[in-house]
Amino acid sequence: MIDGKLFATNAHIELAEEIASTLKIPLGKRTLKKFSCGEIYINFDETIRGQDVFLLTTIRPEKIHEDFFELFLMCDAAKRSFAKSIHVIIPHFGYSRQDKIHSARESISMKVCADLLTKSGAGHVITLNLHADQSQAFFDVPVDNLSPRRMFVDYFKAKDLKDIVVVSPDAGGAKAAKKFADALKVELAILHKNRPNHNESQVTHLIGNVQEKTPILFDDMIDTAGSVCNAKQALKNNGAKDEVYLCATHPIFSGSAIERLNKAEFKEIVVTNSIPVDQKILPSMKQISIANLMAHVIENVLNEKSVSQLYY
Repeated sequence: MIDGKLFATNAHIELAEEIASTLKIPLGKRTLKKFSCGEIYINFDETIRGQDVFLLTTIRPEKIHEDFFELFLMCDAAKRSFAKSIHVIIPHFGYSRQDKIHSARESISMKVCADLLTKSGAGHVITLNLHADQSQAFFDVPVDNLSPRRMFVDYFKAKDLKDIVVVSPDAGGAKAAKKFADALKVELAILHKNRPNHNESQVTHLIGNVQEKTPILFDDMIDTAGSVCNAKQALKNNGAKDEVYLCATHPIFSGSAIERLNKAEFKEIVVTNSIPVDQKILPSMKQISIANLMAHVIENVLNEKSVSQLYY
């Protein structure tokens, strides 16, 4: 049992309960509701004065702004309740792809979200696999950007697959895919894609050999699933085996993603539970829980021990 308190917004109560159970502590009690006009109300139902407080949420598709604003208000309430420290656990950080200006007169939306979070009272952010590591610089407080790579490596090693090749669906993910391939001691291939419009992609080139190999497509997130489904077809066109695995951290699954993934017939789709997803809608999906990782991070933060040793 730890000497700290864990509270959660409505975004991912299941994960919060699993973490609390691992830590052998009760999940903190709070009131979170909406007024008839739609305004959100937050109140802690127990004292947190002088306490180390951990606030857990995640950013779900189609509820992005509700999830963020619940968190901002919970941070503010904790700050005004004299919490000793406020640690925010946010496995999927929304807006993380809007981390730079691609064309004139755009907003850097992730910077805005980071500013709002720190201004509302967060003193430390714990997140999972930001779209770009350098986005940590947007925060004026310490950030632990965790990687689930070790969990994925253990999972695929246990399957004892033969003739594996790890495939990055684009050049931007090549560095992370290379670390994953090195950990599995297999080769790496990289697909090059163009984006004619938002949420659209076209595979144009393949770097590496996939002939008669079992590909594991490795990415940080699956959003509309257009890129990974196009990638699967490109691998097949270049002689890869029919059994293609898909591995990604964040199962966003927006738009027509579920329909596309079911139609694509991946051998297995391996993701974390950084975002809650109903298993029934995607039978080929395997969710790996991050609860144990997050519980150990909380323990190490409170005991002033290294966090990086838990996932590197």
